[in-house]
Amino acid sequence: MPRTRARDYDDKRAAMLHRAALAFARDGYDRASMAGLAAELGVSKALLYHYYTSKEALLFDIIRNHLAALVDAVDAADDPALSPEERLFNLVSALLEAYRDADAEHRVQIGALSLLPEAEQQELKVLERGLVAIFAEAIRTLNPAAFQGAELLKPVTMSLFGMLNWAYMWFRDDGPMSRRDYAGFATRLLVNGVKTLG
Repeated sequence: MPRTRARDYDDKRAAMLHRAALAFARDGYDRASMAGLAAELGVSKALLYHYYTSKEALLFDIIRNHLAALVDAVDAADDPALSPEERLFNLVSALLEAYRDADAEHRVQIGALSLLPEAEQQELKVLERGLVAIFAEAIRTLNPAAFQGAELLKPVTMSLFGMLNWAYMWFRDDGPMSRRDYAGFATRLLVNGVKTLG
């Protein structure tokens, strides 16, 4: 008879994922071992293996959960009925808010996704592309004529992600600029630049 899952299985799993992400971000994925991770998480190696059969499975789930949370947050914030500028600001704000307390997961995504097998990488890249597509559509509406040929849409969209994805390197919640302030700043930079495109 198979073991039934404890009621708090998902909560325990989420806590494990976050603490494992902190360990991977701090020490590097390559240097981590399941025994070391179990000790870091304060659980037995057997319990860790109950949740994850390998370090690779743990890495995949960290990144998948992180990307899914980003997509969900941005998708919920998207409102095509708003003006293009307001719509983009909402998306940027939602993404920056979803990044709160997720620096470790973000570092792991950027630094370790390429270490997974190709099939798993492709599954995660589908989530990444879905996230980018939401922003690209909002950006396109800022200046539809400039993006008719689509050559500029990807570089402009990825330029915005460059501003947002690397904010964890310098942004501090107790600093002089709030996440909402930075969302407005990044949105204005992009909107003003897009308006000048011919």
